[in-house]
Amino acid sequence: MFAVIGIIILIVMVFGGFAITGGALGPVMHAIPHEMLIIGGAAIGALVTGNSTHELKALGSCFGRIAKGPKHTKQDHIDAIALTTRLMKLLRTEGPVALESHVTEPADSAIFAEFPRLLTNKPLIALICDTLTLLVVSSGTLEVHAVEEVMDNAMKTHFHELHEPHHTLQGLADALPALGIVAAVLGVVKTMGSIDKPPAILGGMIGSALVGTFLGVLLAYGIVSPLASRLKQVNDQDEQIFQAVKQIIIASLHGWPQPLVVESARSGLGHSFRPGLSELLDALRGR
Repeated sequence: MFAVIGIIILIVMVFGGFAITGGALGPVMHAIPHEMLIIGGAAIGALVTGNSTHELKALGSCFGRIAKGPKHTKQDHIDAIALTTRLMKLLRTEGPVALESHVTEPADSAIFAEFPRLLTNKPLIALICDTLTLLVVSSGTLEVHAVEEVMDNAMKTHFHELHEPHHTLQGLADALPALGIVAAVLGVVKTMGSIDKPPAILGGMIGSALVGTFLGVLLAYGIVSPLASRLKQVNDQDEQIFQAVKQIIIASLHGWPQPLVVESARSGLGHSFRPGLSELLDALRGR
């Protein structure tokens, strides 16, 4: 929502400021469709050339994520910590055999059923279940640092895919000023082919060419680059729930007391969705 508001403010202030200072919007508006055809067409061509169908689909879906903001709520973080804590407690008190059915078939697990929203988060559930399955099949004999390395590799792969649209958007933002120059150069070439025209006509043609440079810079630094930055913020915030789950598992394997385990995960969360320690401990006791 804020992204849309920001773009509206940008357009109003740029074009409104131009008009207030005596600029004529007519020639600019006349040139924008033609310049956008060149710049937009070149940008789409570059995106298609440099990305697979998977990356293009991910890029298309990222705009909804930018508008909606982070996927995980404060309650999701509480639930993720509570779920992982319960599973690790089950492993510690009743052993790998008691845990096996829950992590191999989470959809049929009574523990996972208490967290229906988390069950829809397939990457997060996969991280929890795959890691705990390793502990089950190894009968808890794995080195803690080895488990941590496996989890880091799994999260690295997921985060890399999560950030691909951000890198694509930022690459597009970097390219747009140059594509604007391409449109401007073509406008200058067109102008030079009409050098015998009166100065008033030539001035209008040169002005139209310069609109290409203006649009390239405006789109790059006023719209696409801020969208890429916002997407990175959303991705970074959505990563933290994975880090919290990892911290619960690793701290539990180290044998830390449960309050310290919970605090180690809670303290790594952003302030906008970090629960209070008492609130989190109360939620754990209520389960």
